Amino acid sequence: MAGTVLTGVSFLQKGRGKDLLFLHGYLSSKEAFTAQIDYFSRFYRVTAIDFLGFGQSAPLESAFSVEDYADWLLALFPALHLKKPHVIAHSFGVRVAVKAAAKYAGELDKLVLTGPAGVIINRGFKYKMRVKTYRLVKKIAPAFAERKFGSAEYRTLSNIMKESYKKIVNEDLREQAKRVQNQVLIVQGKTDATTTEQEARIYLQSFPNARLAHIDGAHFAFAENPLAFNLLAEEFLYD
Repeated sequence: MAGTVLTGVSFLQKGRGKDLLFLHGYLSSKEAFTAQIDYFSRFYRVTAIDFLGFGQSAPLESAFSVEDYADWLLALFPALHLKKPHVIAHSFGVRVAVKAAAKYAGELDKLVLTGPAGVIINRGFKYKMRVKTYRLVKKIAPAFAERKFGSAEYRTLSNIMKESYKKIVNEDLREQAKRVQNQVLIVQGKTDATTTEQEARIYLQSFPNARLAHIDGAHFAFAENPLAFNLLAEEFLYD
């Protein structure tokens, strides 16, 4: 089934065998995993979804946190006939996978996490001053503050999505990661400046059972270098 919609959720299912679930990054969609879906659907029953607010799924009606997305995801399992799937997640999808694995122990199998978002690095003086300035300006001229201080990504969002974004990016998940008992493979793009090597290594130290691998490429290294990524993931999932 391609491009199917279930209760406002756009999803794709392809192949037969053990379930393998794909979770995309922020402002992305299930199509980001096209090379992986084509490859892994030869061995697995692949499911790829668009999170609410992204791709072809329905918009958010309230500001979701990471936990809200995790709860929403697990609530879809019966309708999608998902049974303890392996997970391949990118960036924001990593946040949801970590939260879901920590909260719903036993519902997910092995996790392949790439561009691993969810760790907040100690923010320096310049960042803190910018936040203080933003809050001051927002009281006086909120529209100007949004245009001046928000990131390019942030400025494209609806008001509900902006509130959701704030909840998402301000949560550090390393304590959640400590509760994840799943086997985890972290695949880090060697030139990823969005989620850095430092963040990947913090996750590596936080998960009880994880390993770290590197491939050429930046934040979307899985799409830039699909053969290397697919082979790493295949070996890990098969092992």
